[in-house]
Amino acid sequence: MKPSIIFTSTTEHLVENLKKKARGLELILPEKNKEGKRFFPDGEIYMRIRGVKNLKGKRVIVLHSGAPNPNDGLMELKLLLHILRDHTIKPELFFTYFPYGQQDHVFQHGEGNVAESLIKKFLHYYEVQKIYAIDPHFGKMAWVKNYPIISLSSIPILLAKAKEDFGDPAKRGEDILFLSPDKGGKRRTGIKGLKKKRLDSFRVESYSPQIPIEGKIIGVIDDLLETGGTLYKFHETVIKSGAKEAIALITHGVLNSGIKRVKEKFSKLYLTNTINRKGANVDITDLIIKTFRL
Repeated sequence: MKPSIIFTSTTEHLVENLKKKARGLELILPEKNKEGKRFFPDGEIYMRIRGVKNLKGKRVIVLHSGAPNPNDGLMELKLLLHILRDHTIKPELFFTYFPYGQQDHVFQHGEGNVAESLIKKFLHYYEVQKIYAIDPHFGKMAWVKNYPIISLSSIPILLAKAKEDFGDPAKRGEDILFLSPDKGGKRRTGIKGLKKKRLDSFRVESYSPQIPIEGKIIGVIDDLLETGGTLYKFHETVIKSGAKEAIALITHGVLNSGIKRVKEKFSKLYLTNTINRKGANVDITDLIIKTFRL
């Protein structure tokens, strides 16, 4: 039996592609209020799942993105999960982008591991059976092993798209070189990167590359793009070190300002649609289909 997929408003942009690529799925969008909106005049969120009783005994997957409005999005998600819990439905939860994922450990005294706290609440209070997340910032953290979390990667999709346009490096004499922007990126992706030291939660100190890059096309691979500051410094570093040009391959486009900044600086930006952004040009619905064998 194919699963029933419930979309929050943050993932509605994926509905049409899933309809085309995986026919016969039950795709459910929450109802809007009598004014045809998801919000009341005072800003409170309205949530109703028509036919929720018919979901009992079925495999239910909730599809959610933690951006562009993480706080409203979390409230919408919690209301949805609460309705499912009231009807004794224990869903699986698929995050195309996990909110608060960067707050995945305590940097300074008085802070909290927000990502882990959210996961605990989803699993223990809302009785979510399993959590899937595309390129979560916490993917390689030790605490993740304590929970039924499956980390998925969009990197193969991004690489395939870039190779399609620029050619396969293996067939072009290694002209193109894919790198992470820093050690954190290397930890998350397994792709070597520049040497970068984070001084604290706000300040970053970057260093020059430790590998020869002169005359090559450099493809920087990163999980998320916010202000674009790290990628801006990356571009300056590799160009000064003799790179022919630089392209960017990004999973999550968190801020429009950062997307604009990177598009202006790099020769090409490959950006997935885990978040509903106009600049997204790489579709991740195939990854969803593959994950659930739709």
